[in-house]
Amino acid sequence: MAQALKQRGLDVMVEPLLDIAPVEGAKPDLGGAQGILVTSANGIRALGRLTPGRELPVWAVGDASARAAREMGFTRVESAGGDVETLAELVAARVDPQGGALLHAAGTVTAGDLSGRLSALGFQVRRQVLYRAVTATRLSDGLRDALRNGQLHLALFFSPRTARTFATLAVEAGVRDSLAAIAAYGLSANVSAELGPLPWRVLRQAAEPTQAALLAAIDDDLNRGFSP
Repeated sequence: MAQALKQRGLDVMVEPLLDIAPVEGAKPDLGGAQGILVTSANGIRALGRLTPGRELPVWAVGDASARAAREMGFTRVESAGGDVETLAELVAARVDPQGGALLHAAGTVTAGDLSGRLSALGFQVRRQVLYRAVTATRLSDGLRDALRNGQLHLALFFSPRTARTFATLAVEAGVRDSLAAIAAYGLSANVSAELGPLPWRVLRQAAEPTQAALLAAIDDDLNRGFSP
């Protein structure tokens, strides 16, 4: 995403709000599994580091997690291009519940109830927690200064948790009012809901939860000169 924004002539500041850490002692159980469910890029990266096998098919929630799976060497990868609901629909349309268990490479916190949705359709879902995401406790000095000095015009958010973390830390840092000059973009309705209480100049939501749709929303505003 940073590269795509730079290609549009924008200067980009990346602010990590989550630190990804492995779960000590995690051992994926792929025995009898017919495929892998991925709801985040971090999940498939964690799985790829723990097992050499790359032969199982991967059903990923979106394009970013599908791309991460391919980068890890998985060759049979399909993206649902959306959220947990669209992933469940994709699996239901492609997979035989009698073919074996589905391994869900997950973190300690997950959005939605993928296991519940698929279990109700007769699938056996083996959810294994392979990583944890630790939220930041403060905004970086560089970001605080950029906000106070009015140097930022756009802010992009990709998950409810990072949006919620930013909202909390922005208030704690005393930069909440500085957001009134910034256009915020949320990847989904759940992300935008966390951003809603903040005084953005404008709050946009991607037409669908994909990077392409988020970029399309940004392009629309860039073409209109950032008008609300």
